[in-house]
Amino acid sequence: MPCPCRRRLKLVFASLTFMVLLTWLYISMGNLENGHSLMFSPCVVDQSELRYLEREDLESRVREVERENRRLRLQLNQSQRRELLVPEGNYSSHHWVAVVDTGPLDSENTTDKQGNRSNCAQEPLVERCELIHVACVCAGHNASRDVVTLVKSILFHRRNPLHFHFITDAVAHQILSSLFASWMVPSVLVSFYDADDLKSEVAWIPNKHYSGIYGLMKLTLTKALPPDLTKVIVLDTDITFATDMAELWAIFRKFTDKQAIGLVENQSDWYLGNLWKNHKPWPALGRGFNTGVILLLLDRLRRIGWEQMWRLTAERELMSMLSTSLADQDIFNAVIKQNPVLVHQLPCFWNVQLSDHTRSEQCYTEVSDLKVIHWNSPKKLRVKNKHVEFFRNLYLTFLEYDGNLLRRELFGCPSQPSPESVPLQAALEELDEDDQCYDFRRERITVHRMHLYFLQYDYSPTEDGSDVTLIAQLSMDRLQMLEAICKHWEGPISLALYMSDAEAQQFLRYAQSSELLKNRRNVGYHVVYKEGQFYPVNLLRNVALRHASTAYVFLADVDFLPMYGLYDYLRKSVLQLDLAHTKKALVVPAFETLRYRLSFPKSKAELLSMLDMGTLYPFRYHVWTKGHAPTNYAKWRTATTPYKVEWEPDFEPYVVVRRDCPEYDQRFVGFGWNKVSHIMELDAQEYDLVVLPNAFMIHMPHAPSFDISKFRSSYRSCMSVFKEEFHQDLSRKYGANALKYLPAERNI
Repeated sequence: MPCPCRRRLKLVFASLTFMVLLTWLYISMGNLENGHSLMFSPCVVDQSELRYLEREDLESRVREVERENRRLRLQLNQSQRRELLVPEGNYSSHHWVAVVDTGPLDSENTTDKQGNRSNCAQEPLVERCELIHVACVCAGHNASRDVVTLVKSILFHRRNPLHFHFITDAVAHQILSSLFASWMVPSVLVSFYDADDLKSEVAWIPNKHYSGIYGLMKLTLTKALPPDLTKVIVLDTDITFATDMAELWAIFRKFTDKQAIGLVENQSDWYLGNLWKNHKPWPALGRGFNTGVILLLLDRLRRIGWEQMWRLTAERELMSMLSTSLADQDIFNAVIKQNPVLVHQLPCFWNVQLSDHTRSEQCYTEVSDLKVIHWNSPKKLRVKNKHVEFFRNLYLTFLEYDGNLLRRELFGCPSQPSPESVPLQAALEELDEDDQCYDFRRERITVHRMHLYFLQYDYSPTEDGSDVTLIAQLSMDRLQMLEAICKHWEGPISLALYMSDAEAQQFLRYAQSSELLKNRRNVGYHVVYKEGQFYPVNLLRNVALRHASTAYVFLADVDFLPMYGLYDYLRKSVLQLDLAHTKKALVVPAFETLRYRLSFPKSKAELLSMLDMGTLYPFRYHVWTKGHAPTNYAKWRTATTPYKVEWEPDFEPYVVVRRDCPEYDQRFVGFGWNKVSHIMELDAQEYDLVVLPNAFMIHMPHAPSFDISKFRSSYRSCMSVFKEEFHQDLSRKYGANALKYLPAERNI
């Protein structure tokens, strides 16, 4: 008769086996409900991307089953100890021990022993707060706009500190250095490297690709980047990330001891040589590799002599190929063809290439599986793909995303304050939140994100050095004035545009669709991104003023049209009145019309006739006489030579001055005293106010500014405070010269 304890032992073992099978089925079915299989997941499914709540639910189930397994193992061990008392000749306990040690009891052993583990190894995790390095080559105005969208997509998903390395020309360096300095994103470092220093390394290579010489510079990164930088992710500017970059950074840990370059296979037939008759591409391994996304182990490449390797390969292939067609990509592929051990092939969803006639759709089963989208067709958003609408919407999301929202601290990764943020924080701490003017004072020290030269800008200085730039600022509601101003003023213009990210893209489309604007290269558009509740008018004026390219500036407003020929007249006046060696502010008399349709006067004589008929008026003559009365319009009617006028309280003319004039005071925001304070400081610096006899400008009618209503409410109560503080500042700076403003201030 069998021993009762042996029957119990068999029963326990059977129960244990049943529980393990039940666990396996339970977990598998739970994942199938979400469209995934835990044991048989395809390679395109990354377990680290399961949603947080699903993972929590799964982990709780596994922990519950593991507790039950431990209870059963305890019962089994107790039975084994009792079985040790059974005489020899009965079943040995060692058999049962073997079953326990090798059976499917531990989750880490189950899949290996059963052979059910997916061929896709779990992605290694990146350490918390590990610094990730990213490199880009960026040159020109258009690439500088594109790279901002790439950076936004990276910042949106990231959980790690980042260090961007930009190889730039002078234009991109000016744009991006200003952008990042004003963006002030925590835990982000930025370094710049002069592309001019690298041109000699690749200038000898003929390149047919539209990227030009800059499309070859990724070959030089082992030399361009710091020698202590061991690895870096290299990206084209037309990339959009749909996941955390740390997942891509983690793949470095999968490299073998020979691999140094991580690339995704090229998804077109280019390197197969069958696109057209006599198509002869550069040599490549199979379909070749695309270099829009590259993982570079820089230290390993330096050890194997990468610079000499790619140079010798390029020299050899150019003897028959004569030039590159796809820039650095051709040379990378030729090197890999000779040295296939160097490459670590990345899953294709790390570089889904959206050019025409590619196999990109084979990289994903669902669009949600995507990691990186690469707009590598010259058609960009107009490329053909059955999911292009999804890709386009993802791109547009980041294109128009409010970059201010990305100024967030990384949880658990303390960052050192940037040099720009230290004085800002100190100024904020000095503010009194109980002050009724707190909001206005805070606006004065707000750092607005800026994108200089948003569109192409080319300027050639005049030989005589007399050139004059028109300075103005605007928001979306004044956009319609741009074409009219460009028709009236053929000289250089510097504009500051106060816009949101989405509005900046609307402006871009507007400018690119205008035949007049898209052909003007001497207009500098500087986008200052919206932040806060006020219109920082004097900040905008200062941005436009700082980035004028000429020695002289015409300080205007965007809702004024200059007379035809004013640009040439001002250049002559600058020389005749010797502005280079004297402190003069040349006053351009301002007029206005209440008519939306106006036959613009072509001369002073026509303007005087329209004044007599009541079609035109001196500017703000009926509502704010003091603003322009000192111009002395009666004298101007008959004047034939420039004449000097004296400063008077509230005088706010539009003037031509040297570019090194004092900047506008930024405590004045929105409507009220923003120009008055500037003219007062010019007078304190002993500028002579000289009215030009044959110059004029006309204000065009428009809807009232929103900031006027603010001026009539809360801003009005703070104006007197700011005026008094401004006068005190003038007294400290200019001493006795500022005393005459005191009675004027108190009489307002």
